[in-house]
Amino acid sequence: MISIEDISFSYHKKKILRSVSLDIRQGDCIGFLGANGCGKSTLLSLIAGVRTPKYGRILYDGEPLNAAIRRSGMLGYVPQDNPLIPDLSVRDNLKLWHHGDNEQFHRELSDGFLHLLGIPDFLNMPAAKLSGGMKKRVSIGMALQNHPRILILDEPSAALDLPCKADIRSYLSVYLQNGGTVLITTHEETELVLCNRLYLLHDGQLHQTDTTVRGEQLLALIQQTTNQTEGTS
Repeated sequence: MISIEDISFSYHKKKILRSVSLDIRQGDCIGFLGANGCGKSTLLSLIAGVRTPKYGRILYDGEPLNAAIRRSGMLGYVPQDNPLIPDLSVRDNLKLWHHGDNEQFHRELSDGFLHLLGIPDFLNMPAAKLSGGMKKRVSIGMALQNHPRILILDEPSAALDLPCKADIRSYLSVYLQNGGTVLITTHEETELVLCNRLYLLHDGQLHQTDTTVRGEQLLALIQQTTNQTEGTS
């Protein structure tokens, strides 16, 4: 499905990723672990097409994962920083990224995932006036409203309350059962349960680890990467 082939990336002279390769199959839920600054967000942004690798390439079914494929709605991306236009309302921010017609949009608001996120309650508010949790809900809604085949989620539960975290885990579980593919960075152990593969990003390279790692053992693994820094965590 997606093939990552020897990609490398640097900020100025600092190497963040070093010849990273990974094959992602349909239905995978792959979790990426590591301390803030080790390169997880950089890796996801490269797969999402926000950045371009210095070396290597990313393929989808053997073809370059180019902007045209991403614009088709095949891929949904939730970055750490909420990609909202502050002066626009929540409704207008959502519609900028909605690929269906008005009927589909209203259906998502009435009984779809946008409804589950509680977005209709603040649909007409300017994005600039939203709380951090509200912004995160809208950011997730923007990615999920088109029902993409691939979800790239960079700490999707950050700033959310417990009920909303539970709703998202429930959605992701059903999404995976229906053949969706998820790439996720998270500090939530309850979200790691969804993953069929886990990788530790350390010294710019991926190291596969046991999917059952939790608690003190998980903390020890992540501490291996604490001496690394990157331009965006």
